[in-house]
Amino acid sequence: MGQDTKARRDESLTVIDNRTGKQYKVLISHNAIPAPFFKSIRAPSGPNDRPEDESERGLRVSDRGFLNTAVIESRITYIDGDNGILRYRGYPIEQLASQSSFLECAYLLVYGSLPTRVQLSHFDREVLNHGVMHADVAGFFRAFRYDAHPMAILTSAFAYLGSYYGEANPSLQGQSLYTNAAKGDLAALRNMDKQIYRLIGKATTLAAMAYRVRQGREFVVPPTGMSYAESFLFQLDHLSHSDAFKTTSTSGGTTYKPHPVLVRALDILFILHADHELNASSTTVLQTGSSLPDPYSAIAAGCASLYGPLHGGANEAVIRMLISIGSPENVPEFLAAVKRREKVLSGFGHRVYKTSDPRSFIIRKVADEVFAVTGADPLLNTAMALHDAALKDDYFVSRKLAPNVDFWSGLIYRAMGFPMDFFPVLFVVPRVVGWLAHWRQMMLSPEGVKIWRPRQVYVGPPERPYIPVEERQAVEGVGKEPSVMVHSG
Repeated sequence: MGQDTKARRDESLTVIDNRTGKQYKVLISHNAIPAPFFKSIRAPSGPNDRPEDESERGLRVSDRGFLNTAVIESRITYIDGDNGILRYRGYPIEQLASQSSFLECAYLLVYGSLPTRVQLSHFDREVLNHGVMHADVAGFFRAFRYDAHPMAILTSAFAYLGSYYGEANPSLQGQSLYTNAAKGDLAALRNMDKQIYRLIGKATTLAAMAYRVRQGREFVVPPTGMSYAESFLFQLDHLSHSDAFKTTSTSGGTTYKPHPVLVRALDILFILHADHELNASSTTVLQTGSSLPDPYSAIAAGCASLYGPLHGGANEAVIRMLISIGSPENVPEFLAAVKRREKVLSGFGHRVYKTSDPRSFIIRKVADEVFAVTGADPLLNTAMALHDAALKDDYFVSRKLAPNVDFWSGLIYRAMGFPMDFFPVLFVVPRVVGWLAHWRQMMLSPEGVKIWRPRQVYVGPPERPYIPVEERQAVEGVGKEPSVMVHSG
Protein backbone atom coordinates (compact mmCIF):
# COMPACT_ATOMS: atom_id res chain seq x y z
CA MET A 1 0.00 0.00 0.00
CA GLY A 2 2.90 2.34 0.77
CA GLN A 3 4.16 1.96 -2.77
CA ASP A 4 0.73 2.79 -4.22
CA THR A 5 0.54 5.92 -2.07
CA LYS A 6 3.99 6.96 -3.23
CA ALA A 7 3.04 6.39 -6.87
CA ARG A 8 -0.02 8.63 -6.49
CA ARG A 9 1.87 11.45 -4.78
CA ASP A 10 1.64 14.76 -6.60
CA GLU A 11 5.26 15.42 -7.58
CA SER A 12 4.85 19.16 -7.96
CA LEU A 13 5.29 22.45 -6.17
CA THR A 14 2.61 25.13 -5.90
CA VAL A 15 3.76 28.73 -5.62
CA ILE A 16 1.53 31.67 -4.74
CA ASP A 17 2.83 35.11 -5.70
CA ASN A 18 1.54 37.37 -2.93
CA ARG A 19 2.22 40.42 -5.12
CA THR A 20 -0.46 39.38 -7.60
CA GLY A 21 -2.35 36.57 -5.90
CA LYS A 22 -1.58 34.28 -8.85
CA GLN A 23 -0.88 30.61 -8.32
CA TYR A 24 1.73 28.61 -10.24
CA LYS A 25 2.51 24.91 -10.40
CA VAL A 26 5.82 23.31 -11.37
CA LEU A 27 6.81 19.66 -11.59
CA ILE A 28 9.46 18.21 -9.27
CA SER A 29 11.97 15.80 -10.78
CA HIS A 30 14.75 14.17 -8.72
CA ASN A 31 13.82 16.54 -5.88
CA ALA A 32 14.59 19.55 -8.06
CA ILE A 33 12.63 22.15 -9.96
CA PRO A 34 13.82 24.00 -13.10
CA ALA A 35 14.93 27.53 -12.28
CA PRO A 36 13.60 28.93 -15.62
CA PHE A 37 10.12 28.21 -14.23
CA PHE A 38 10.41 31.30 -12.04
CA LYS A 39 10.76 33.47 -15.11
CA SER A 40 7.06 32.83 -15.74
CA ILE A 41 6.19 34.52 -12.43
CA ARG A 42 5.72 38.15 -13.40
CA ALA A 43 4.31 41.16 -11.56
CA PRO A 44 3.89 44.88 -12.20
CA SER A 45 6.60 47.07 -10.68
CA GLY A 46 5.87 47.90 -7.07
CA PRO A 47 6.64 51.07 -5.10
CA ASN A 48 10.01 49.70 -3.99
CA ASP A 49 11.03 48.29 -7.38
CA ARG A 50 13.47 49.91 -9.77
CA PRO A 51 13.27 49.54 -13.56
CA GLU A 52 16.52 47.52 -13.32
CA ASP A 53 14.70 44.92 -11.18
CA GLU A 54 12.76 43.90 -14.30
CA SER A 55 9.73 42.67 -12.32
CA GLU A 56 7.60 42.44 -15.44
CA ARG A 57 10.11 40.09 -17.08
CA GLY A 58 9.91 37.36 -14.50
CA LEU A 59 11.32 36.36 -11.13
CA ARG A 60 15.02 35.61 -10.79
CA VAL A 61 16.64 33.12 -8.40
CA SER A 62 19.48 34.57 -6.32
CA ASP A 63 21.99 32.05 -4.97
CA ARG A 64 25.28 33.65 -3.98
CA GLY A 65 28.01 31.02 -4.00
CA PHE A 66 25.72 28.34 -5.52
CA LEU A 67 24.62 27.06 -2.12
CA ASN A 68 21.54 25.33 -3.51
CA THR A 69 21.72 25.49 -7.29
CA ALA A 70 22.03 22.37 -9.45
CA VAL A 71 23.37 23.30 -12.88
CA ILE A 72 23.59 19.82 -14.39
CA GLU A 73 22.37 16.26 -14.04
CA SER A 74 25.38 14.03 -13.41
CA ARG A 75 26.07 10.30 -13.13
CA ILE A 76 29.63 10.64 -11.83
CA THR A 77 30.02 11.37 -8.11
CA TYR A 78 27.54 11.29 -5.24
CA ILE A 79 28.13 13.05 -1.92
CA ASP A 80 25.86 12.82 1.14
CA GLY A 81 27.41 15.44 3.36
CA ASP A 82 25.05 14.84 6.28
CA ASN A 83 26.06 11.19 6.56
CA GLY A 84 29.68 11.37 5.38
CA ILE A 85 29.22 9.40 2.14
CA LEU A 86 31.29 9.68 -1.03
CA ARG A 87 30.80 7.39 -4.02
CA TYR A 88 32.31 7.29 -7.49
CA ARG A 89 29.71 6.00 -9.96
CA GLY A 90 27.95 4.30 -7.04
CA TYR A 91 31.04 2.64 -5.52
CA PRO A 92 31.92 3.70 -1.93
CA ILE A 93 35.23 5.54 -1.70
CA GLU A 94 36.32 3.20 1.13
CA GLN A 95 36.13 0.16 -1.16
CA LEU A 96 37.90 1.89 -4.03
CA ALA A 97 40.73 3.16 -1.83
CA SER A 98 41.37 -0.27 -0.32
CA GLN A 99 40.91 -2.44 -3.42
CA SER A 100 41.34 -0.36 -6.57
CA SER A 101 44.11 1.60 -8.28
CA PHE A 102 44.13 5.18 -9.45
CA LEU A 103 43.96 4.39 -13.16
CA GLU A 104 41.17 1.88 -12.55
CA CYS A 105 39.25 4.65 -10.75
CA ALA A 106 40.07 6.99 -13.61
CA TYR A 107 38.48 4.51 -16.03
CA LEU A 108 35.47 4.26 -13.71
CA LEU A 109 34.99 8.01 -13.44
CA VAL A 110 35.42 8.72 -17.14
CA TYR A 111 33.57 5.74 -18.65
CA GLY A 112 31.09 4.84 -15.92
CA SER A 113 31.96 1.24 -15.02
CA LEU A 114 34.78 -0.81 -13.57
CA PRO A 115 36.91 -2.22 -16.40
CA THR A 116 37.69 -5.82 -17.14
CA ARG A 117 41.35 -6.85 -17.04
CA VAL A 118 41.62 -6.41 -20.81
CA GLN A 119 39.91 -3.01 -20.77
CA LEU A 120 42.09 -1.77 -17.91
CA SER A 121 45.25 -3.01 -19.62
CA HIS A 122 44.32 -1.07 -22.76
CA PHE A 123 43.50 2.10 -20.79
CA ASP A 124 46.70 1.89 -18.69
CA ARG A 125 48.80 1.43 -21.81
CA GLU A 126 47.24 4.37 -23.63
CA VAL A 127 47.56 6.72 -20.65
CA LEU A 128 51.14 5.78 -19.81
CA ASN A 129 52.25 5.86 -23.45
CA HIS A 130 50.97 9.41 -23.76
CA GLY A 131 53.17 10.70 -20.93
CA VAL A 132 56.11 11.64 -23.17
CA MET A 133 56.39 15.34 -24.07
CA HIS A 134 57.61 17.07 -27.22
CA ALA A 135 61.27 18.10 -26.87
CA ASP A 136 60.37 21.79 -27.24
CA VAL A 137 58.43 21.72 -23.97
CA ALA A 138 61.71 21.81 -22.04
CA GLY A 139 62.35 25.32 -23.37
CA PHE A 140 58.90 26.42 -22.24
CA PHE A 141 59.54 25.32 -18.67
CA ARG A 142 63.02 26.85 -18.56
CA ALA A 143 61.54 30.22 -19.56
CA PHE A 144 60.03 30.58 -16.06
CA ARG A 145 61.94 32.28 -13.25
CA TYR A 146 63.68 29.93 -10.85
CA ASP A 147 61.30 30.92 -8.06
CA ALA A 148 58.04 30.70 -10.06
CA HIS A 149 55.22 28.99 -8.17
CA PRO A 150 54.69 25.47 -9.55
CA MET A 151 50.96 26.10 -9.91
CA ALA A 152 51.62 29.13 -12.11
CA ILE A 153 53.88 26.93 -14.23
CA LEU A 154 51.41 24.06 -14.39
CA THR A 155 48.42 26.25 -15.23
CA SER A 156 50.36 27.80 -18.10
CA ALA A 157 51.64 24.40 -19.21
CA PHE A 158 48.16 22.91 -19.68
CA ALA A 159 47.13 25.83 -21.89
CA TYR A 160 50.44 25.65 -23.77
CA LEU A 161 49.97 21.93 -24.34
CA GLY A 162 46.84 22.60 -26.37
CA SER A 163 48.88 24.52 -28.94
CA TYR A 164 50.43 21.23 -30.09
CA TYR A 165 47.16 19.58 -31.05
CA GLY A 166 45.21 21.49 -33.67
CA GLU A 167 43.01 18.44 -34.23
CA ALA A 168 41.77 18.84 -30.65
CA ASN A 169 40.59 22.44 -31.05
CA PRO A 170 36.93 23.11 -31.97
CA SER A 171 37.91 26.67 -32.90
CA LEU A 172 39.95 25.17 -35.73
CA GLN A 173 37.99 22.02 -36.54
CA GLY A 174 34.40 23.19 -35.98
CA GLN A 175 32.33 23.59 -32.85
CA SER A 176 30.76 20.14 -33.14
CA LEU A 177 34.16 18.44 -32.93
CA TYR A 178 33.27 16.76 -29.63
CA THR A 179 29.50 17.21 -29.37
CA ASN A 180 29.05 15.02 -32.46
CA ALA A 181 30.08 12.11 -30.25
CA ALA A 182 26.66 12.37 -28.57
CA LYS A 183 25.13 11.56 -31.96
CA GLY A 184 27.17 8.39 -32.38
CA ASP A 185 30.05 9.88 -34.36
CA LEU A 186 32.86 7.38 -33.68
CA ALA A 187 35.57 9.68 -35.03
CA ALA A 188 34.51 12.38 -32.55
CA LEU A 189 34.50 9.83 -29.74
CA ARG A 190 37.99 8.59 -30.63
CA ASN A 191 39.27 12.16 -30.81
CA MET A 192 37.82 12.86 -27.39
CA ASP A 193 39.41 9.73 -25.93
CA LYS A 194 42.78 10.65 -27.38
CA GLN A 195 42.77 13.99 -25.58
CA ILE A 196 41.75 12.24 -22.37
CA TYR A 197 44.70 9.84 -22.70
CA ARG A 198 47.02 12.77 -23.37
CA LEU A 199 45.87 14.92 -20.48
CA ILE A 200 45.91 12.16 -17.86
CA GLY A 201 49.18 10.77 -19.18
CA LYS A 202 50.96 14.12 -19.39
CA ALA A 203 49.64 15.52 -16.09
CA THR A 204 52.35 13.75 -14.11
CA THR A 205 55.03 14.69 -16.65
CA LEU A 206 54.09 18.39 -16.55
CA ALA A 207 53.94 18.34 -12.75
CA ALA A 208 57.36 16.66 -12.50
CA MET A 209 58.84 19.20 -14.91
CA ALA A 210 57.42 22.06 -12.81
CA TYR A 211 59.09 20.45 -9.80
CA ARG A 212 62.49 19.82 -11.35
CA VAL A 213 62.91 23.10 -13.23
CA ARG A 214 63.04 25.01 -9.95
CA GLN A 215 65.82 22.74 -8.74
CA GLY A 216 67.91 23.15 -11.88
CA ARG A 217 67.64 19.44 -12.70
CA GLU A 218 67.34 17.88 -16.10
CA PHE A 219 63.89 16.60 -17.00
CA VAL A 220 63.17 12.88 -16.89
CA VAL A 221 61.46 10.96 -19.66
CA PRO A 222 58.56 8.92 -18.22
CA PRO A 223 59.80 5.36 -17.62
CA THR A 224 58.20 2.20 -18.93
CA GLY A 225 57.03 -0.68 -16.79
CA MET A 226 55.89 1.44 -13.84
CA SER A 227 52.45 2.31 -12.52
CA TYR A 228 51.05 5.83 -12.77
CA ALA A 229 52.04 6.91 -9.24
CA GLU A 230 55.37 5.08 -9.42
CA SER A 231 56.24 6.75 -12.71
CA PHE A 232 55.42 10.14 -11.21
CA LEU A 233 57.69 9.61 -8.20
CA PHE A 234 60.41 8.36 -10.54
CA GLN A 235 60.21 11.50 -12.67
CA LEU A 236 60.36 13.69 -9.58
CA ASP A 237 63.33 12.12 -7.82
CA HIS A 238 65.44 10.18 -10.31
CA LEU A 239 69.02 11.42 -10.16
CA SER A 240 71.26 8.54 -11.15
CA HIS A 241 71.38 4.76 -11.26
CA SER A 242 72.81 4.70 -7.75
CA ASP A 243 69.80 6.28 -6.06
CA ALA A 244 68.35 4.81 -2.89
CA PHE A 245 65.78 1.98 -2.88
CA LYS A 246 67.75 0.10 -5.53
CA THR A 247 66.62 -3.03 -7.28
CA THR A 248 68.71 -5.28 -9.44
CA SER A 249 67.94 -4.92 -13.12
CA THR A 250 68.19 -7.72 -15.66
CA SER A 251 71.45 -6.28 -16.95
CA GLY A 252 73.08 -6.57 -13.54
CA GLY A 253 73.12 -2.80 -12.87
CA THR A 254 70.94 -0.87 -10.49
CA THR A 255 67.80 1.10 -11.28
CA TYR A 256 66.03 3.62 -9.11
CA LYS A 257 62.61 2.47 -7.89
CA PRO A 258 60.41 4.55 -5.60
CA HIS A 259 59.56 2.89 -2.30
CA PRO A 260 56.46 0.68 -2.76
CA VAL A 261 54.79 1.99 0.41
CA LEU A 262 55.10 5.56 -0.83
CA VAL A 263 53.88 4.53 -4.27
CA ARG A 264 50.76 2.93 -2.82
CA ALA A 265 50.20 5.88 -0.48
CA LEU A 266 50.33 8.33 -3.37
CA ASP A 267 48.05 6.09 -5.44
CA ILE A 268 45.45 6.12 -2.63
CA LEU A 269 45.77 9.89 -2.25
CA PHE A 270 45.20 10.22 -5.98
CA ILE A 271 42.05 8.07 -5.69
CA LEU A 272 40.72 10.22 -2.84
CA HIS A 273 41.34 13.44 -4.78
CA ALA A 274 40.21 12.24 -8.22
CA ASP A 275 36.78 13.85 -8.04
CA HIS A 276 34.50 15.62 -5.59
CA GLU A 277 31.38 16.49 -7.53
CA LEU A 278 30.88 20.15 -8.57
CA ASN A 279 33.54 21.89 -6.50
CA ALA A 280 34.96 25.25 -7.59
CA SER A 281 37.48 23.90 -10.09
CA SER A 282 35.17 21.29 -11.65
CA THR A 283 32.53 23.99 -12.08
CA THR A 284 35.16 26.22 -13.67
CA VAL A 285 36.07 23.49 -16.15
CA LEU A 286 32.41 23.10 -17.11
CA GLN A 287 31.81 26.86 -17.26
CA THR A 288 34.80 27.19 -19.58
CA GLY A 289 33.95 24.01 -21.49
CA SER A 290 30.44 25.26 -22.20
CA SER A 291 31.86 27.71 -24.77
CA LEU A 292 33.46 24.70 -26.54
CA PRO A 293 37.19 25.46 -26.36
CA ASP A 294 39.73 22.65 -26.55
CA PRO A 295 39.92 20.53 -23.36
CA TYR A 296 43.44 21.77 -22.60
CA SER A 297 42.10 25.31 -22.13
CA ALA A 298 39.28 24.01 -19.92
CA ILE A 299 41.73 22.03 -17.76
CA ALA A 300 44.01 25.09 -17.49
CA ALA A 301 41.02 27.08 -16.22
CA GLY A 302 40.30 24.39 -13.62
CA CYS A 303 43.94 24.46 -12.58
CA ALA A 304 43.77 28.24 -12.08
CA SER A 305 40.66 27.82 -9.93
CA LEU A 306 42.31 25.18 -7.78
CA TYR A 307 45.33 27.51 -7.34
CA GLY A 308 43.19 29.69 -5.07
CA PRO A 309 43.81 29.33 -1.30
CA LEU A 310 40.12 28.64 -0.62
CA HIS A 311 40.33 25.51 -2.79
CA GLY A 312 43.71 23.89 -3.39
CA GLY A 313 45.69 25.48 -0.58
CA ALA A 314 43.90 23.92 2.37
CA ASN A 315 46.48 21.25 3.23
CA GLU A 316 49.28 23.82 3.00
CA ALA A 317 47.31 25.97 5.44
CA VAL A 318 47.22 23.02 7.86
CA ILE A 319 51.02 22.73 7.86
CA ARG A 320 51.45 26.46 8.39
CA MET A 321 48.94 26.30 11.24
CA LEU A 322 50.78 23.41 12.92
CA ILE A 323 54.10 25.23 12.55
CA SER A 324 52.60 28.33 14.15
CA ILE A 325 51.26 26.28 17.08
CA GLY A 326 54.75 24.93 17.66
CA SER A 327 54.20 22.10 20.16
CA PRO A 328 51.40 20.07 21.78
CA GLU A 329 51.57 22.24 24.90
CA ASN A 330 50.38 25.24 22.89
CA VAL A 331 47.27 23.53 21.51
CA PRO A 332 44.86 24.65 24.31
CA GLU A 333 45.78 28.30 23.87
CA PHE A 334 45.49 28.00 20.10
CA LEU A 335 41.99 26.53 20.33
CA ALA A 336 41.02 29.25 22.77
CA ALA A 337 42.21 31.82 20.22
CA VAL A 338 40.12 30.07 17.55
CA LYS A 339 37.05 30.41 19.76
CA ARG A 340 37.83 34.12 20.16
CA ARG A 341 38.04 34.31 16.36
CA GLU A 342 41.67 35.39 16.56
CA LYS A 343 42.98 32.26 14.81
CA VAL A 344 41.71 30.02 12.00
CA LEU A 345 41.37 26.26 12.49
CA SER A 346 42.50 24.70 9.20
CA GLY A 347 41.80 21.10 8.21
CA PHE A 348 38.54 20.84 10.15
CA GLY A 349 35.04 21.05 8.75
CA HIS A 350 33.94 21.09 5.12
CA ARG A 351 31.55 23.02 2.92
CA VAL A 352 29.80 19.75 2.01
CA TYR A 353 30.38 17.31 4.87
CA LYS A 354 28.37 18.16 7.98
CA THR A 355 29.51 15.16 10.05
CA SER A 356 32.84 13.70 8.93
CA ASP A 357 34.84 13.53 5.72
CA PRO A 358 34.96 9.82 4.78
CA ARG A 359 38.34 10.36 3.14
CA SER A 360 39.89 11.46 6.44
CA PHE A 361 39.58 7.98 7.98
CA ILE A 362 41.28 6.38 4.97
CA ILE A 363 44.08 8.90 4.86
CA ARG A 364 44.78 8.57 8.59
CA LYS A 365 45.73 4.92 8.06
CA VAL A 366 47.84 5.86 5.04
CA ALA A 367 49.67 8.42 7.17
CA ASP A 368 50.76 5.76 9.66
CA GLU A 369 52.12 3.59 6.82
CA VAL A 370 54.06 6.50 5.33
CA PHE A 371 55.51 7.57 8.69
CA ALA A 372 56.71 4.02 9.25
CA VAL A 373 58.93 4.47 6.17
CA THR A 374 59.89 8.14 6.38
CA GLY A 375 59.90 8.57 10.13
CA ALA A 376 57.34 10.60 12.04
CA ASP A 377 57.06 14.24 11.10
CA PRO A 378 58.04 16.54 13.99
CA LEU A 379 54.62 18.17 13.61
CA LEU A 380 52.81 14.85 14.14
CA ASN A 381 52.59 15.14 17.93
CA THR A 382 51.15 18.64 17.60
CA ALA A 383 48.70 17.41 14.97
CA MET A 384 47.55 14.53 17.18
CA ALA A 385 47.13 16.82 20.18
CA LEU A 386 45.08 19.25 18.10
CA HIS A 387 43.05 16.40 16.59
CA ASP A 388 42.20 14.87 19.97
CA ALA A 389 41.51 18.15 21.72
CA ALA A 390 39.18 19.46 19.01
CA LEU A 391 37.18 16.22 18.89
CA LYS A 392 36.61 16.39 22.66
CA ASP A 393 35.64 20.05 22.73
CA ASP A 394 31.89 20.73 22.60
CA TYR A 395 32.55 24.04 20.84
CA PHE A 396 33.93 22.27 17.77
CA VAL A 397 31.77 19.15 18.01
CA SER A 398 28.57 21.20 18.12
CA ARG A 399 29.70 23.05 15.01
CA LYS A 400 30.45 19.74 13.29
CA LEU A 401 34.10 20.63 12.79
CA ALA A 402 35.67 17.21 12.27
CA PRO A 403 39.05 16.61 10.57
CA ASN A 404 38.87 16.55 6.79
CA VAL A 405 41.13 15.06 4.13
CA ASP A 406 43.43 18.09 4.15
CA PHE A 407 44.36 17.65 7.81
CA TRP A 408 46.38 14.50 7.13
CA SER A 409 47.35 14.87 3.47
CA GLY A 410 49.63 17.83 4.16
CA LEU A 411 51.52 15.82 6.79
CA ILE A 412 51.94 12.92 4.36
CA TYR A 413 53.22 15.15 1.56
CA ARG A 414 55.60 16.86 3.95
CA ALA A 415 56.91 13.51 5.22
CA MET A 416 57.49 12.41 1.60
CA GLY A 417 59.65 15.48 1.05
CA PHE A 418 57.38 17.68 -1.05
CA PRO A 419 57.72 21.45 -0.57
CA MET A 420 54.54 23.12 0.63
CA ASP A 421 53.95 25.15 -2.50
CA PHE A 422 53.86 21.87 -4.45
CA PHE A 423 50.88 20.54 -2.45
CA PRO A 424 48.27 22.04 -4.83
CA VAL A 425 50.06 20.37 -7.77
CA LEU A 426 49.54 17.01 -6.04
CA PHE A 427 45.85 17.93 -5.92
CA VAL A 428 45.71 18.86 -9.61
CA VAL A 429 47.30 15.69 -11.00
CA PRO A 430 44.51 13.32 -9.90
CA ARG A 431 41.76 15.94 -10.22
CA VAL A 432 42.48 16.16 -13.96
CA VAL A 433 40.59 12.84 -14.15
CA GLY A 434 37.51 14.26 -12.45
CA TRP A 435 37.60 17.38 -14.60
CA LEU A 436 37.78 15.28 -17.74
CA ALA A 437 34.94 13.01 -16.58
CA HIS A 438 32.66 16.02 -16.12
CA TRP A 439 33.81 17.62 -19.39
CA ARG A 440 33.20 14.39 -21.31
CA GLN A 441 29.75 14.00 -19.73
CA MET A 442 28.90 17.53 -20.87
CA MET A 443 30.10 16.89 -24.44
CA LEU A 444 28.02 13.69 -24.59
CA SER A 445 24.83 15.33 -23.37
CA PRO A 446 21.93 14.30 -25.66
CA GLU A 447 20.49 17.80 -25.31
CA GLY A 448 23.71 19.35 -26.60
CA VAL A 449 25.94 21.87 -24.84
CA LYS A 450 24.38 25.16 -23.79
CA ILE A 451 26.78 27.95 -22.90
CA TRP A 452 26.65 28.82 -19.20
CA ARG A 453 25.42 32.38 -18.79
CA PRO A 454 24.17 33.04 -15.24
CA ARG A 455 22.01 36.02 -14.37
CA GLN A 456 22.82 38.80 -11.94
CA VAL A 457 20.82 41.08 -9.67
CA TYR A 458 21.85 44.56 -10.72
CA VAL A 459 22.03 47.02 -7.80
CA GLY A 460 24.10 49.74 -9.47
CA PRO A 461 23.00 53.27 -10.41
CA PRO A 462 19.98 53.80 -12.67
CA GLU A 463 20.31 55.49 -16.03
CA ARG A 464 22.18 58.81 -15.83
CA PRO A 465 23.39 61.31 -18.45
CA TYR A 466 27.03 61.66 -19.48
CA ILE A 467 28.73 64.69 -17.84
CA PRO A 468 31.53 66.62 -19.63
CA VAL A 469 34.83 66.30 -17.78
CA GLU A 470 35.03 69.98 -16.82
CA GLU A 471 31.63 69.77 -15.07
CA ARG A 472 32.26 66.68 -12.96
CA GLN A 473 32.58 66.57 -9.19
CA ALA A 474 35.38 64.32 -7.92
CA VAL A 475 34.24 61.11 -6.22
CA GLU A 476 36.93 60.39 -3.66
CA GLY A 477 37.56 57.83 -0.96
CA VAL A 478 39.12 54.44 -0.37
CA GLY A 479 38.12 52.05 -3.13
CA LYS A 480 36.41 54.80 -5.12
CA GLU A 481 39.46 55.93 -7.09
CA PRO A 482 42.68 54.32 -8.35
CA SER A 483 45.43 53.66 -5.81
CA VAL A 484 48.66 55.63 -6.00
CA MET A 485 51.65 53.44 -6.77
CA VAL A 486 55.22 54.09 -5.67
CA HIS A 487 57.53 53.52 -8.65
CA SER A 488 61.15 52.51 -8.24
CA GLY A 489 62.30 53.77 -11.61
